[in-house]
Amino acid sequence: MADVKIRRMTWLDVEEVTKVEEASFAIPWTKEAFMNEMLRNEQAVYFVAVHDKRVVGFVGVWTIVDEGHITNIAVLPEFRGQGIGNQLLAELVTFAKSKGLVGLTLEVRVSNVGAQKLYEQFGFMQAGRRRRYYQDNNEDAYIYWAKLGSESE
Repeated sequence: MADVKIRRMTWLDVEEVTKVEEASFAIPWTKEAFMNEMLRNEQAVYFVAVHDKRVVGFVGVWTIVDEGHITNIAVLPEFRGQGIGNQLLAELVTFAKSKGLVGLTLEVRVSNVGAQKLYEQFGFMQAGRRRRYYQDNNEDAYIYWAKLGSESE
């Protein structure tokens, strides 16, 4: 298992985050999109997983009133299966709870069973389906939701 540190993303990480994004998605976000998230979107918060001073994964969320929408989560192919996605999601859930968010939501490809299992480990439940959500192949997406309680529950 790779030794990784999870920390808040800054605009200085955008170049490496873009490489992770490009290695992970058929229609990746651009460097400009990530720069916009860092510098102009006050609702956006991202975390990166760093191994040997290299960004090997990231996760992002938009906080909308008292809920969070997970925008993307990705790990470089050669680092997958080592628990990094789990660490990133754990950090995001901790952050969401600290901000008093009551729930988190995301979309996931119907075919991405590995990601679905990860989300379900964190209490996410399937709450719907978006038909033809993904533009690259018109694949449907499942909508997942997780309710967040306070630490004292």
